Amino acid sequence: MSSTELPETRTAAASSASRTRAVRVAEGEELRSVALPGLTLTVRARPGNRPGLPPALYVHGLGGSSQNWSALMPLLADHVDGEAVDLPGFGDSPPPDDGNYSVTGHARAVIRLLDAGGRGPVHLLGNSLGGAVATRVAAVRPDLVRTLTLVSPALPELRAQRTAWPTALLAVPGVASFFARLTKDWTAEQRVKGVLALCYGDPGLVTDEGLRDAVEEMERRLELPYFWDVMARSSRGIVDAYTLGGQHGLWRQAERVLAPTLLVYGRRDRLVSYRMARRAAAAFRGSRLLTLPEAGHVAMMEYPETVAQAVRDLIADDGGS
Repeated sequence: MSSTELPETRTAAASSASRTRAVRVAEGEELRSVALPGLTLTVRARPGNRPGLPPALYVHGLGGSSQNWSALMPLLADHVDGEAVDLPGFGDSPPPDDGNYSVTGHARAVIRLLDAGGRGPVHLLGNSLGGAVATRVAAVRPDLVRTLTLVSPALPELRAQRTAWPTALLAVPGVASFFARLTKDWTAEQRVKGVLALCYGDPGLVTDEGLRDAVEEMERRLELPYFWDVMARSSRGIVDAYTLGGQHGLWRQAERVLAPTLLVYGRRDRLVSYRMARRAAAAFRGSRLLTLPEAGHVAMMEYPETVAQAVRDLIADDGGS
């Protein structure tokens, strides 16, 4: 699964020149496009505060983008040279040529990005779908992962919470297009507020500026002709990963991870049940567990300072930066 491909990079200005809406880039961030055969990935970089810091890669969840890490990345810039990837079809990354949105397909994209850039081993961080992807990467390519941080990773549950059922239903053929028609009159703000209510333990933590930015990004995504198809296929990829057994099962792969691992779970998570925290702590050997009583599904956005401190401790115990 290794790669010798050399990446082609383009600046944000060049890659978005033909788009009507530009992707938001926070102060201190840099956006670039990495072109690989059959695959183009947008990467959001937050350079370290000094030269020579070890690399980190952040992987977002279903329906998210590299922007989901914009609150956490500057808090770790004194320890790592950070990059956050837009998975294929998400954020500003176009769909892959092969249309593969499985967890394995996303993991392969991350591996190809790391191999092409020569940045491994990295401190790898993943949220939700990105947590499942990061788990697979760490299991099959331990040479690429120095430490692993998983925020509410989407690992298989026998009994998913009812609040997670609508996401799973997107995997059913026809449901995504039906939902798109059903909600065609919803405003971007209504959609965003619905997502925040599902993902945040307390949506009141979102600032007015944060809400405006999220609405603007939602408006941009809804203009993409492949938006619903990517959501449906990626949801199907998660469901398929839940059913895999044997050595390819995510829990079996969690047991194979060698990298020091930090697990972050919120007690108010409506998508990944908090009861999975104990099983995850047992599966990832020698892992440490951070539980946040008030957090929901995106703790790195809700309580970035707390998560950042836990990641710093993990990195320090691994030998520092």
